[in-house]
Amino acid sequence: MPTNKLDDLVFIGFNKQVIALDRYTGKKAWEWKSPEGSGYPAILVDGDRLIVSVHGYTYCLEPTTGSLVWENELKGHGMGIPCVVSVRGSSSSSGGAAQIAAAAAAAAAASSSHGIGR
Repeated sequence: MPTNKLDDLVFIGFNKQVIALDRYTGKKAWEWKSPEGSGYPAILVDGDRLIVSVHGYTYCLEPTTGSLVWENELKGHGMGIPCVVSVRGSSSSSGGAAQIAAAAAAAAAASSSHGIGR
């Protein structure tokens, strides 16, 4: 079995599945299907973990192999479109927006500390 490096993978989520692709070749490295829930999975790369939320069920996968690390059905919290966030991660729904917001905040802080805009 080939060894995958996290930096060489991209993750695609649909139909309660996550598929890891080699970012250079597009070849499938692994695939995983949620045993529960249905629909679109929210995906968060959290350092050395891949957090996946599918219709009320949350799973942690090892991102280079797709093996299950833990699961939590979050019983009693309902279902819907999840928002998955971590201080060291980027999510499928907000990663780009978070980076843009962080860059804007840093630019604003730099402007105010240098007397710009006064």
